[in-house]
Amino acid sequence: MDEIFENSVVESGVKLGKNVKIMPFCYVGGQTELGDGTVVESFSFLLNAKVGANVVVRSSRITDSAVGDFSTVGPNAHLRQNAVVGKNCRIGNFVEVKGSVIGDGCKASHLAYIGDAEIGANCNVGCGVIFVNYDGKDKHKTVVGNNCFIGCNSNLVAPLEIGDDCFVACGATVDKNLPVGSFSIGRSRISIKENYAEKYLKK
Repeated sequence: MDEIFENSVVESGVKLGKNVKIMPFCYVGGQTELGDGTVVESFSFLLNAKVGANVVVRSSRITDSAVGDFSTVGPNAHLRQNAVVGKNCRIGNFVEVKGSVIGDGCKASHLAYIGDAEIGANCNVGCGVIFVNYDGKDKHKTVVGNNCFIGCNSNLVAPLEIGDDCFVACGATVDKNLPVGSFSIGRSRISIKENYAEKYLKK
């Protein structure tokens, strides 16, 4: 039996599976569909969202997008403009996904922007990763293969193709295609000047 709290808004066009739970202070509207056993936690906004079975949406916004079975979204994630998230995925805190397809078993747990991308299965997108899709004039696409690891604070500069089984080390800016099985690292060497901070610190 579905459980919908009175202080949430569920429009008439919404389709609910069995045992759906919608917590207080949610809006669920348009042509949204929620699969069996899905939970929409408080302060979520869903419009024209296709959400599979046994999904948990935590205080997040999903518009014109889809989420596969057994995935979790949020808290405070934003899926928009035809974002498609596969099954058994984790889209976490303050992750924005726009116009992208994310394969089954992927994780983007916090503080990332995934725009105009196609990501294969079982990939990890680290904290602070940016899919750099806009050059100031046009939008470009990034394709990431299966079983890839994208380290924290990396920039993937589109147009870009990353093959299967690649590892991008944290802090790298990748602007060249990576063949299958590649390891990519690109950092400036740190310069340390001892006893020099005093010049810049306010007393």
